[in-house]
Formats: sequence, C-alpha cells, structure tokens
Amino acid sequence: MSSSDIFIGETIGTAILILLGGGVCAAVTLKASKARNAGWLAIAFGWGFAVMTAAYISGPLSGAHLNPALTVALAIKDGDWSNVPTYFAGQLLGALIGAALVWVAYYGQFLAHLTDREIVGGPGAQATSAKAVEAQEKGAGPVLGIFSTGPEIRNVAQNLATEIIGTFVLVLAVLTQGLNDQGNGLGVLGGLITAFVVVSIGLSLGGPTGYAINPARDLGPRIVHALLPLPNKGGSDWSYAWIPVVGPLAGGAIAAGLYNLAFA
Repeated sequence: MSSSDIFIGETIGTAILILLGGGVCAAVTLKASKARNAGWLAIAFGWGFAVMTAAYISGPLSGAHLNPALTVALAIKDGDWSNVPTYFAGQLLGALIGAALVWVAYYGQFLAHLTDREIVGGPGAQATSAKAVEAQEKGAGPVLGIFSTGPEIRNVAQNLATEIIGTFVLVLAVLTQGLNDQGNGLGVLGGLITAFVVVSIGLSLGGPTGYAINPARDLGPRIVHALLPLPNKGGSDWSYAWIPVVGPLAGGAIAAGLYNLAFA
C-alpha cells in the first residue's frame, strides 16, 4: 500500500465511521429526531455497523485501521513504524470530516435541541433541565455526547482502566481473528467479526465512559464540537479529553504485547 492509498483510505473510512457512529448518537439524543430515546442498544449496534461499513469501504486501500490504537498495535506486532504517521493523519482528518457531516445532516435538530429551554436551562425551564445544566457546569455541553465520550462517574483511574480494557479486547480480537491475508489490516470476514466485537464492547463495557476505544474517534469530533457555531453548546470537557486518547493507545499496545507473547 502506498502512502497516498493509506492516507486516502483512512480519511474516507474514518469519516464514514464517525458519520454513522456519531449519526446514531445524534439520532438518539436530539429532541426533534425520529429516533429520539431509542436507547443504548441502538447506539451499540449503530457503532458496530458503522465499523463494518467503514472497514469494507477503506479496506482495499489502507487495510482499514480506522483507529490509532490498532495502528500502534500492528506496528508493535510487525516492528514497522514507517507508515504510522500517515495512518494517524488520515484517521484524524477523517474523524474531523465525519463529525462535521453529522452536524450538517442534523443541522435543524441541533438548532432545535440547543434552543429548547428544557434542554439548555434558562428562564421558563422546568426541573428536567437540571441534568443538562449540571453537565454544562462540569464542562460538558448537552450535545457533547454526540461528538465524543464522557464518564458517568468521573474517576480518573477507573475511567482510564475502562478505556484500556475495552480497547485491549477490541485489538486482541482483531489481531487474532480479524486480519487480512497480509496481516496489515482488517480482512473481509474480519470486518464483520470486528463489528460484532464493537457491539459486544458497547453493551458490556460501554456504560462507564461511553467506550471511545479509539483516540481519533474521540479527539477529532471533540475538536469539531469546540469549533462549530452551535448555540448554547457548552464546553468540550477538555479536562477529560486525554483519557480516551491515552487509554486506547495503552490498551492497544498491551494487546499487541500479549499477542506477540502468546500467539505469534
């Protein structure tokens, strides 16, 4: 794979991943959406199908890493770090594009949601807005969860451990079951397997932090949230932002180390 193929494949694939994954979060969250309150099951399966779609689209070009944690794990497994910066650049750019497309697709719903006093508080608001107001006071605006993750209980050690564990499961599953014949990315069957692994992680381990398990998936959309001209959007919770970056990278590295010890 050439550097241009890698960059283009990862940009397109990660953009699709975030468009569909962030899209299901928007569909479930925003007040004027037909899927409002569809629940965690919809989110878990939405993200799983997002991974599958993105993997099949980008696999022929880049191997469909779509995740810096997997890129690092494969570099550790193979000892080749030469293409890591290219993968990282494509993944981050794709995440930025995908998050912006979610905003475009749900533009009217974002405006309706963020000008509703029941959501953002203010004069005439009822007690139901208390949670949204409290979230904004802690630095996380009422639609930040559409773009990036956040903890239900803010405990640095636990939040970091949850992201490490979830990413460890994801990356170990990819390394043992999901690689293509070249061993440098997801295969055809691997894309489907990985999609269901993502659903499983979401259902089993997603409750504490929202299971970023992907630094680009969290950081890129968080940057977009900070930049978009959304009314009453609140903060982007930058004090938490390092956890869904460091945790997944550590989890991926640990999975690669175990793979080399036990499976290689």
